[in-house]
Amino acid sequence: MARDSEATRARILDAAEAEFAAYGIAGSRVDRIADAAQANKALIYKYFGTKDELFDAVFAHRVLAFVDEVEFDATDLPGYAGRSFDLYERFPTTLRLTTWYQLERPDGKLPAIVASNDAKLAKIEEAQRAGKLTTAYTPLELLTEVRALAMSWHLHTPELALVRRPSHARCREIVVESVRRLVDQDQGVA
Repeated sequence: MARDSEATRARILDAAEAEFAAYGIAGSRVDRIADAAQANKALIYKYFGTKDELFDAVFAHRVLAFVDEVEFDATDLPGYAGRSFDLYERFPTTLRLTTWYQLERPDGKLPAIVASNDAKLAKIEEAQRAGKLTTAYTPLELLTEVRALAMSWHLHTPELALVRRPSHARCREIVVESVRRLVDQDQGVA
């Protein structure tokens, strides 16, 4: 029975991820999630609580999957940006969920995200103190810029999307090289 419960929970999370990525929190419907997951609404509420709590579970699940898959090394931020770019390519719902989260939860403080950010910022600060990373920027400034560059090819207007995009390899190369230049040792390593 536990196996069926786990399978049902997984189907609900997958269906909810697709629903929330497409419609955000406010526009999503638990009925559609239940239909897509082949589960009844009562189970969704039993497992996850409210629709908002279901979104939190989906978003935390996606963030934790990202953290597990994309190794963070403060002394190799170009590599981290490239691996992040690759994941955004493979899982485009990650950025859609992030955008909805930012729009609908501007004051959000999900523990999984807070912990992930705190760990990354601490590692950057440690690398800066060790002289292995530029001190031209604060840890927050560096992390913000690295994340923005990794997402850059996935966050543009629909009109710009009509222009022929360079190959995956070229886009990744641009991201990695941009971050390499950002953190170049000549920019003020202590």
